[in-house]
Amino acid sequence: MPDKEDLLLVNNFHPETISLLEVQYRTHKLWECPVAERAQLINSLNGQCRAVATASWDCDPLVYELESLQIISAFGVGVDGIDFQKTAAAGVQVTNTPDVLDDAVADIAIGLVLATTRNLVAADNFVRAGQWQNGPFPFGKGLAGKTLGILGMGRIGEAIAARALPFKLQIAYHNRNKKNLPYTYCENASALARHSDILLCMLPGGAATEKVINADLLAELGAEGIFINVGRGTSVDEDALVEALENNTIAGAGLDVYRAEPDVPAGLIKSSKAVLFPHIGSATAETRRAMGRLVIDNLAAYFTAKPLLTPVE
Repeated sequence: MPDKEDLLLVNNFHPETISLLEVQYRTHKLWECPVAERAQLINSLNGQCRAVATASWDCDPLVYELESLQIISAFGVGVDGIDFQKTAAAGVQVTNTPDVLDDAVADIAIGLVLATTRNLVAADNFVRAGQWQNGPFPFGKGLAGKTLGILGMGRIGEAIAARALPFKLQIAYHNRNKKNLPYTYCENASALARHSDILLCMLPGGAATEKVINADLLAELGAEGIFINVGRGTSVDEDALVEALENNTIAGAGLDVYRAEPDVPAGLIKSSKAVLFPHIGSATAETRRAMGRLVIDNLAAYFTAKPLLTPVE
């Protein structure tokens, strides 16, 4: 039997997948190595290790010092944790795990829309605290006839729109390019915010989307508006969002992602107008298993000289 290939594991992105990779490869766990010794580990693997597996949103820059590196198999869709300038310069191929998480993330997006407009978390607390005996719970807001504006109409955005239609929501969107969709297209994010009752951010991370959701955009959304984010936390100026909630610039927010996870700004935690999820968009057993399968299958394709399943172009 031929010797196993070496595989550098950057972080513990999914324990079940890690366990499967350990069976197939001679694995080296960078995250378990003391920080002061990580460069030494990279150096020891030079010339013998060609592959890395990592979370797509968090990749230790030391991996680019691995001169024999040829492929990074990333767990996740958003690949803002990968330095593509360095991979391109070194001819390193990168794969991610698209498509398999669309439904799970879209479900959470709709969950946040319902939780914010109907105050579902507060309603649960209302009953548990025995407050119902003192009178009815305050009214929420209905969805029928309202406009859901989706900022970033990719695969997941389209899955969200499909789920929103049975709630009788109108759909508007902004994308870098107009798509052949039966929804209202807005030329920019500001126009979308003005047009929307609920503004949902599905933007990827990276410099191009840094703090796109700022004070001015939230003001365009308006005092009755709801902001939802299931894209990337870096797209939001969190200080501006806290201020908008405190000053009633917007009516509420529902968030599954944050700038410096797992740290969440104190102002958001204190706000009764914010519904906060711990980045669970793709966190179903089925979805994470399917994502892990793509990580494994992309590595297998590389090592058997077959076309990669989901290369990031």
